[in-house]
Amino acid sequence: MKRWPELSMLLLLITAAGFLSPAARAQDNAAPPAPRQDTARQVDNGGWITLFDGKNLDNWHAIGNANWKLLDGAVQADQGSGFLVSNKSYADFQVRAEFWVDADANSGVFLRCSDPQHVTSANAYEVNIYDKNLEYGTGAIVDLVKPSTNIKAAGRWSTYEITAKGPHFTIILNGAKTAELDDTKHPQGPIALQYSAGLVKFRSVQIKPLTNTP
Repeated sequence: MKRWPELSMLLLLITAAGFLSPAARAQDNAAPPAPRQDTARQVDNGGWITLFDGKNLDNWHAIGNANWKLLDGAVQADQGSGFLVSNKSYADFQVRAEFWVDADANSGVFLRCSDPQHVTSANAYEVNIYDKNLEYGTGAIVDLVKPSTNIKAAGRWSTYEITAKGPHFTIILNGAKTAELDDTKHPQGPIALQYSAGLVKFRSVQIKPLTNTP
């Protein structure tokens, strides 16, 4: 008894299995899909924006003649006098700044600078980094609030956590609250990092805007 039809059908099935269409073969050989990325974290990282990470000064411009330079994952100065001023302005925000100073250093984090080309404690809020200042030392808001806790910053890495929301300011240094203030004089402006004396280093600055500001 002849079985040519059955043999023909078998040959057709084997041929179909061995010679898939180019599209089917491409689909079978395609690389597995890339893992899905955490877009929420990429977008805002909990709302925090890195202004400085030790690599570049793209978010800042310098005024004055301080000799700022990038070295060992930080920006530092030890001569001259001047500021690094953020390119953007902020009204309500939280800011975290990691810094290192020596015993002779005079520095500070200036908030809401109303004149970014001529930054002073009169046209901004100066959160001081100046251990030798006996009245408005490290942790103070210069000329406005003396530090409630006497914390020396020299010789170690320290962290400021600063909140400015409306007229209210809270200053935390290395986990301890050092100053609080209610004031409406300066509603908005850039942030500035000061160099005035000694050796000053900043290795991280992050900001979390609490309102939409330009």
